[in-house]
Amino acid sequence: MVDLHMHTTASDGRCTPTELVARVRDAGISTMSVTDHDTMAGVAAATRAAEAIGITVISGIEITSVHDGRDVHVLAYFLPESAPCLNEMLTGQRRQRVARATEIAERLATLGAPIDVDGLVEAASARGGKSLARPQIAQALIAAGHVSTVAEAFDRYLGEDSPAYVPHRGASPADVVALVTAGGGVASLAHPGYRPRDEIIPQLVDAGLAAIEAYHSSHDEAATARYLMLARHHDLLVTGGSDYHGEGTRRAEFFGVVNLPREHLDALLAHAARPVVR
Repeated sequence: MVDLHMHTTASDGRCTPTELVARVRDAGISTMSVTDHDTMAGVAAATRAAEAIGITVISGIEITSVHDGRDVHVLAYFLPESAPCLNEMLTGQRRQRVARATEIAERLATLGAPIDVDGLVEAASARGGKSLARPQIAQALIAAGHVSTVAEAFDRYLGEDSPAYVPHRGASPADVVALVTAGGGVASLAHPGYRPRDEIIPQLVDAGLAAIEAYHSSHDEAATARYLMLARHHDLLVTGGSDYHGEGTRRAEFFGVVNLPREHLDALLAHAARPVVR
């Protein structure tokens, strides 16, 4: 089984990298990728733990870009942490996440739901490279007694149509794809069926998009078929994964169920191994 989309405590997942690897083993997954938001801080630890038990790890990251004020996530595989301009961009992304969390906290305070945002920022800073995201803010809302669950936090305060929501600010999807490609990585459009942005796919292909995530826990059979068709149309590779964030999180039941067929993994590996022409 192959799962190329998972998160750890380096961003908004609930499992440490080593805990995630143990769950991967128990689920029967043989090839995995840690794709934390705007950080690769969990990759090395996951790789060490996985190699010790014969699980293959593909280095990964999920980079947040912005199009028309809305998030567009780009998965990047096979990137070294030292890729040109990557650290600079990711440091900027994480800085923007802190500013965004602070602004969200200000809005929450005016709504009568204050949180300890300084504690969140300090926790992220103490663990070098950790990314701060809305699920951590949701946990802070729970800790403060304003809501009972993460789902309630998003419904009442943090969702895109909710009063404390603050849009991301950042690079365009095309700029992120171009940066990943220039760094020798493989860029894949994440979960395109979740709040679709199909109209931008051609320009992303022009920027160097190499793949599209057709298999995802938010995709039904029709969505998977659609993005497999679009992958063929644009001559793109196919990626896939559960987008697992830990037990008790949204769509956790798809962990160990959503599977990238082996032929797509083989094509991805062959593409990554091709000689780079400069």
